[in-house]
Amino acid sequence: MDAGFAGLLALANATLTAALIVVLRPLLLRYALARPNARSLHATPTPQGGGAAIVLALGVTLGLALALRPFAPADARILAHVLLAASALAIVGAIDDIRPIPSLPRLLMQLALAWVALAALPDAARIAPFLPPLAERLVLVVALAWFVNLSNFMDGMDWLTVVEMAPLCAALLGFAALGFLPWGAALLLAALLGGLIGFAPFNAPAAKLFLGDVGSLAIGLVVGFCLILLAGNGGLAAALLLPMYYVADSGLTLVWRLSRGERVWRAHRSHFYQTAVARGMGVRGVLARVFALNAALIALAFASLWLGAPGQAACVALGAASVAAVLNRLARPPLPQAAAAPRLP
Repeated sequence: MDAGFAGLLALANATLTAALIVVLRPLLLRYALARPNARSLHATPTPQGGGAAIVLALGVTLGLALALRPFAPADARILAHVLLAASALAIVGAIDDIRPIPSLPRLLMQLALAWVALAALPDAARIAPFLPPLAERLVLVVALAWFVNLSNFMDGMDWLTVVEMAPLCAALLGFAALGFLPWGAALLLAALLGGLIGFAPFNAPAAKLFLGDVGSLAIGLVVGFCLILLAGNGGLAAALLLPMYYVADSGLTLVWRLSRGERVWRAHRSHFYQTAVARGMGVRGVLARVFALNAALIALAFASLWLGAPGQAACVALGAASVAAVLNRLARPPLPQAAAAPRLP
């Protein structure tokens, strides 16, 4: 992996993303204002759609890289397919941000675009070789669409996507440097990491700009694709560990809401991170715990690379125990003297 070129790409994307946000923000204020609802942790309208700048910058920088620099066919295929799918998904998200799309058509489009992205997987990248290739691909399409949606569900608090996805991108770049991910995936991750860094100052608590579906869906697709690729290249334990907090928070919340007979496609404030804020922990307290947890999961993911199957299983179990401990802390009622935290202005 050409670390210098990847670093330059990340820097270019951070700069371009920040510049595009400055240009686009007046339009977002006018046409994409997020008003508080059942899911919100904010009490005042805030523009959403900042993810459009990340996706636009991603397309510009990686498009130029494809046009100006020779790539191996497999790397060019990854860049072309994932960029196409992420861009189309961003358009779906942008429309949904302004005028909500019904659940079924939105899900069908997500499944179709997950198939487009996964068409770039090398034939050798198998996660479940005991399944026929077509059956495995169908399972992976559903898994990627699910990850896209959970990335959207978890984007409900200032900086949470940044604190989750930026460390994941950095860790996956480390796996690429070790040879577990190809050059095409490394470029995607470097550009996305730069975009998240460029977006971060505008989304810091209390946020002046939200990511919106236009960003969360596309980010989920890029990161989810790279996690599947990592799993197929011998890093299954690492691919399970890296997103474990997001998967656990969203998955357990979904199961709990289903058990209560709730309409799970409707906005809510039942995620563990939302409960913690409502009970007085505060946004920064939640972010600090999620960041520390991600650092531990990343360390376990790297450790799993040099261990056999029993050691990898132990790393996954330790990661699950760490996630359970953090979720338990987020769900715990505050001390009697702690007043419930107000919504951010």
